Amino acid sequence: MALTAIGLCARALLKIGAAGIASFADGTAEAEVAAALYAPTRDALLSAHGWSFATLHAGLARLADPPQGTAVAGPAHAFALPDGFLRALSAGRGGRMRGLEYRIQGGTLLADADAVILTYLHRPAEESFPPFFDQALIARLAAEFCLPLTENSSRAEMLWRLADAEFRRARLIDTQQDSQDRFEDFTLIEARQGGGGA
Repeated sequence: MALTAIGLCARALLKIGAAGIASFADGTAEAEVAAALYAPTRDALLSAHGWSFATLHAGLARLADPPQGTAVAGPAHAFALPDGFLRALSAGRGGRMRGLEYRIQGGTLLADADAVILTYLHRPAEESFPPFFDQALIARLAAEFCLPLTENSSRAEMLWRLADAEFRRARLIDTQQDSQDRFEDFTLIEARQGGGGA
């Protein structure tokens, strides 16, 4: 079942023994803490790894004027970053998705190219998070919520360790969704088989 932001926070609150919430505007301490910490925690976790479900490619719109201070010493062109942008993974031009040197400055990408294709992490809707990411985010939220709501530092430390383990597990699952590298060059095996006896 796909979880909303409120559903993710409610599950994290349950993990620390706190009351759940129905909205960020409930007026409770739990709702106040969840409202303050949810978005930055979600974005930090999304930015911490090149998640396959959060990776997009886009051709960027070139800006007419580069940002102040870049015209003399910086790259020749500036491009607007897409909505929901969190972190750049690579940039290229033409049919290539990588190999272009660039710099992110504010809300723009600067490069010495007429056109840029950016591979980047964006902020998808919570309902599209895969279950392994849900679990990592819930664990991280529980760790974030623990100290302000329970003032129990030893429990918070334990929750941080669990959150780190969930993050590592989620990263492993995510990377296993890609084509696995294969050995294409079998020259040693062929040499041994073809060499015969001396």
